[in-house]
Amino acid sequence: RGMQASKNKNMENAEPFYRLSVPKQKTSSEIINEARNVLRTLRTQRPFTPTEDQRKLFGSGSSRAPQTRPPSVFSLHASSFDLAESRPMSGVRLSPLDHKPILVTFAKDEDSSIPFPKPPADAAEVRKVSSARARLFRRTSQGNFLSAQMVPPDQNEEKLDSEEPAMMSNLCRSNDNCLAEQRSYTLFNDESRQLICNEHISRSEKEEFLKGTAGKFLFQLRGESDQMKKPGTSSSWPRSTGWKRRVTGLEDETRINESEEEEIFWHTKILPILHELKKEDNIENLCLACTKLYQALNEGNMLGKRFKRRSVLLKTLYELVDIDSDPLCLKLAKIILAMKVDGRNLLSVCKLAFKICRDEKNDYIIQNDRLLDCLLEVLRTEDLQKNNEALLYCMGAIKFMSGNAVLLNEMINKGAVEMLLQLMKQINNIKENDTYFSSLGHLLVQLTATLRNLADLPPARCQLICNGAVSELSVALEQRMNDKDVCTYIVRIFSKLSSYNDFCAALADCSRCYILFLALLNKHQKQQDLVIRIIFILGNLTAKNNEAREQFFKEKGSINTLISLFQTYHELDLNAQKWYHERGGEGKKHPKHPSEAEDVLIKLIRVLANLSIHPSVGAALAAAHRVVELLVTVLEYKSVDDCEELVINAATTMNNLSYYKVKSSAIQDKKLHIAEMLLKLLMSNNMDGVVEAVRVFGNLSQYHEICDFIIQKKIYKFMIALLDAKNQDVCFSACGVLLNLTVDKNKRALLMEEGGIGKLVDCLRDFGPADWQLACLICKTLWNYSENITSAASCFGEDTDTLLVLLTSLLDEELALDYSLDRDLRDYNKLYWEGEFKPVAEKLLDRIQSHHSFLPTMTITPF
Repeated sequence: RGMQASKNKNMENAEPFYRLSVPKQKTSSEIINEARNVLRTLRTQRPFTPTEDQRKLFGSGSSRAPQTRPPSVFSLHASSFDLAESRPMSGVRLSPLDHKPILVTFAKDEDSSIPFPKPPADAAEVRKVSSARARLFRRTSQGNFLSAQMVPPDQNEEKLDSEEPAMMSNLCRSNDNCLAEQRSYTLFNDESRQLICNEHISRSEKEEFLKGTAGKFLFQLRGESDQMKKPGTSSSWPRSTGWKRRVTGLEDETRINESEEEEIFWHTKILPILHELKKEDNIENLCLACTKLYQALNEGNMLGKRFKRRSVLLKTLYELVDIDSDPLCLKLAKIILAMKVDGRNLLSVCKLAFKICRDEKNDYIIQNDRLLDCLLEVLRTEDLQKNNEALLYCMGAIKFMSGNAVLLNEMINKGAVEMLLQLMKQINNIKENDTYFSSLGHLLVQLTATLRNLADLPPARCQLICNGAVSELSVALEQRMNDKDVCTYIVRIFSKLSSYNDFCAALADCSRCYILFLALLNKHQKQQDLVIRIIFILGNLTAKNNEAREQFFKEKGSINTLISLFQTYHELDLNAQKWYHERGGEGKKHPKHPSEAEDVLIKLIRVLANLSIHPSVGAALAAAHRVVELLVTVLEYKSVDDCEELVINAATTMNNLSYYKVKSSAIQDKKLHIAEMLLKLLMSNNMDGVVEAVRVFGNLSQYHEICDFIIQKKIYKFMIALLDAKNQDVCFSACGVLLNLTVDKNKRALLMEEGGIGKLVDCLRDFGPADWQLACLICKTLWNYSENITSAASCFGEDTDTLLVLLTSLLDEELALDYSLDRDLRDYNKLYWEGEFKPVAEKLLDRIQSHHSFLPTMTITPF
């Protein structure tokens, strides 16, 4: 009667039938996952995100109105670029003239190596030169006078722009330098920025000019201008000017040498390629020429803003944009970006890169060029507020690249993850009242979409965790709560990463994440794509972390939010079913995959199941009538054939909640109605559903009303039949119900029906050595059943001898325990064999032997 008393004691303490009293001492078996748990968490699939058909700045599901968002399609021409922005600054700001320039007439010098040009006879040419002259004087007052490089006259170079050397910018240091200004003007035409020489200059004189005569001449002009001072006026130079010139002479000489080297490199390496670009019509040849040009510029250290003939080069490149060839434009974009353009030109070249990357067919040529490096450099160096639109298209291009597996890996190798998080940090520092806050939201959409793609790869996940992605993403989520697009992408990132334990732990440590998720759920309750991912994240957080379960439950309104969501999507599902049947779909096969509303309900119930693992939270949920009512509702209106995962999740959650015996238990109040709903699931052809229903009956069968229901509906026969399932979990659950039935003396005889005793013995033989929990449960059931035994033969019938042999062999440690197993598994088996099975089996064996008149000699076969 000891087993009966023990069982009755368990009933009084409202312990579930399958909660085993495992010894308290901990062993290495803790690292082994138990075959079954009293309370179980639920798994589910991550929400599916379909790939966009087309590459756009904003996807088809964007919440942004078309008229309020930057366009993904636009026209781009040479006119989109601004040549004026491309001219390098001289670095010298000149003072405005305080008097009108005095034109000085000189006698003609027959020996001059550079004679002044004759006035043009043509009237149009006069107007052209006059116009250029006017512009020249305007530039003088603005500090750009002679800021460009000089190019020697040549008939083959008339269409090319060039710029005067920077050393010329110091010609007009004083207010009395009109002579130098006059002479330099007669040498240069500002519009074409070419040296206008008299047609009588010989070829040798031109070559001599290239070799340095121009440089000497210019310094001669500076000397003359210093000597030509107006009487009675003081010089703008200090008296020590001569001394300073001697000291800086070496620096000037160095700059002259550098300028001469650049001059030679320009004419020998760069200029021929520019001529080729102007004359060539074949796209392939143009691409090859651009490749040579980039290599030459790199070789000559001419990339960037310091190159003096930069505007000439860029103008040529801008004109080629009109050809509208993606391979060519890719080459052009790479060079233009390398020249460090800014302003309107930076925006245009970023749009050009965006346009190229928008076409998925260009991925291959992008892989073979280093456009990604240039775009990442833009993100790293350009001012966020000043160039936010350019950065938007730059980031959009990178987002498109991240859709390609090869380019995605390249991004990780180039440190894109850390760079993007730094950019996000800058954006997060812009507050809502700032002028740029709204426009930077567009950029943040592109950035988070890229991070979402990067999150697919393990190295990126490690970098995201190490660089504090959780914190920055949470800040962005809080600041952009009203921006559904940004919220959706951030939630997608969390959805992906929360499937991994390390990131899930990092997210759980962010205390504000629960408040943010609840706020989003309440704000965007009917946005299914957003809601389902947040619910999925919460399910991951509560799957393995007891602190996360408690923290979420304690957040104000957490359970009410879940209940509200349940009601919303339950109604949507009912409406969808109604529409389905009205359209004549009743006779049709229901879609295999759950609907959007069903998917939300699946993941929402999973959160409830995971929360119920925590003792205090589970007890509170078991007493929450609205929660239990929702679970019952699912079992009422859904069949397992309609949506298997939803129904099974509801049954599993019901099982977890039925474990807790608390005052005002909603489960206890509705136990008979719940049993009715479970009976429907029990009779289905879905074995997973059957097992879940049996598990719930195992907990509920501790109530006498449920035991009577089981007998009345002949459910016990079904439990006995399940012992033949040849499945350990099924047999375990069914045996648990039978164990609770045998507590009642009036119901013990039912085991004799349907061959129940023989099937229990068969289960002990088939599964005993591999599952000591199940073996213990079978022995407990047989102990309760045989409480009033008078004869072993009359009690166990023809199975008596088999049972005696089994118990004897299973109690032999050498025969029962397999020492060929690894140590951890062997220790795990021994723990349950010694702590659970052995005490019960020894008492049962002793009872049978004491009521057995004859025990035949039999050979025991080792297991």
